[in-house]
Amino acid sequence: MTGTIQGVIVPVTAFQQNCTLIYDSESKHGVVIDPGGDVPVILDAIKEHAMVVDAIWLTHGHIDHAGGAMDLKDQLGVDIIGPHKDDKGLLEALEDQAKMFGITDAVRNVTPDRWLSEGDRLAFGGHEFEVLHCPGHAPGHVVFYNRAAAFAHVGDVLFRGSIGRTDLPGGDHATLIASIKDKLLPLGDHIGFVCGHGPGGRFGEERQTNPFLN
Repeated sequence: MTGTIQGVIVPVTAFQQNCTLIYDSESKHGVVIDPGGDVPVILDAIKEHAMVVDAIWLTHGHIDHAGGAMDLKDQLGVDIIGPHKDDKGLLEALEDQAKMFGITDAVRNVTPDRWLSEGDRLAFGGHEFEVLHCPGHAPGHVVFYNRAAAFAHVGDVLFRGSIGRTDLPGGDHATLIASIKDKLLPLGDHIGFVCGHGPGGRFGEERQTNPFLN
């Protein structure tokens, strides 16, 4: 029997990135989204919630979202899925990103087992997610959308009251705004979202009050 989608936010690293565990309440099968680092902390959370991890999903290739992916893959023996192949260059330069930020933890470049494209579908525990390619913050950024639960994991595309940075390599402000207005907001005001940093919200509230969208 398929249960409901459960979500657990695990803030990791000095960037306080929202590594997210999402899983089915009945089978406990689920995925880890954006393990940016602090892998022992993530593993403890997985154990605490008795999760059965089917895969690691990446929204994009920045170090705070993907820095711990290869280590976690080794620990769990699961595939890394995503992001879009346009982030290949970022994932191949994670070790350089670590040096740039003065990060001393072991960070390894990431080679995903599968790239994602617009319109792809992923699933765990009977829950299906649609993949939306939403560049602007990063060229290969993707969003995971579950229509049945009216829920999206938007990574660093959109925040409560703000939007993703566009001053990093591969960023583009106009492209990011187009991703939000053309792909996310049309899903409906009632859609709830989890983002890569800080609290989530609903698209309707952002459409009405987010100063970057008006």
